[in-house]
Amino acid sequence: MAKKAETVEEKLRALYDLQLIDSRIDEIRNMRGELPLEVEDLKDEVAGLSTRLEKLTNEVQTVEEQIKAKKNDIESHKVAIKKYTEQQKDVRNNREFNTLTKEIEFQTLEIELAEKHIREFKAAVEHKKNIIAQTSEKLDSKKDHLMHKENELNSILTETEREEKALIAKSEECASLIEDRLLNAYHRIRNGVKNRLAVVSIERGASAGSFFTIPPQVQVEIAARKKIMTDEHSGRILVDAALAYEEREKINAIFENLK
Repeated sequence: MAKKAETVEEKLRALYDLQLIDSRIDEIRNMRGELPLEVEDLKDEVAGLSTRLEKLTNEVQTVEEQIKAKKNDIESHKVAIKKYTEQQKDVRNNREFNTLTKEIEFQTLEIELAEKHIREFKAAVEHKKNIIAQTSEKLDSKKDHLMHKENELNSILTETEREEKALIAKSEECASLIEDRLLNAYHRIRNGVKNRLAVVSIERGASAGSFFTIPPQVQVEIAARKKIMTDEHSGRILVDAALAYEEREKINAIFENLK
């Protein structure tokens, strides 16, 4: 098990190392940005459009079967009309003739109704086919977009995945050197600021990224590395420029080996 940092200087170096490593991990994840979410959203859209296309295709098939059934009905009605027309030739009285005439009229009305339904069904099929064409076009576009985004994401992952894993291991190794109280403070500060910098160096008399000047006496205390000092304006942990330079050189060498 790694030995905890004991002196204030060791603690400051461990904290600054951890910040440099975590910032590099942030950079890698920022390179991916919203891509993973975009890919997931596109996958959901493609799945939704595919389901809709399948549903529409099944609906068209169902309606086409209904059209076929109506055409068969029409043929059956025509056969019945032909039969009743033939039977009219052999009737013995007007009552039988009128009964057959009514049957012929009924079969004729059934044919007209079936033809009406066929026209409606064909219009529905045409409408659904137009929607299918539009949906297919949209689906193809989304698939192309998804493929492009997946390739983009995979390219970034290929370039950075090994480095990120190694950095996470280094971050954990570095964190293990820091006592829980300081580590918790580091994470609290880091999660509370936009740039996620919890430990910063003094540059040109001010804490890095800040416009507030650090009083000379405080700068001397920070450079002495005898106690943990924080920026009274941002709450960030402060390290002197010399220590920051030394640790950046060390950590940058580690970064180069990880690439």
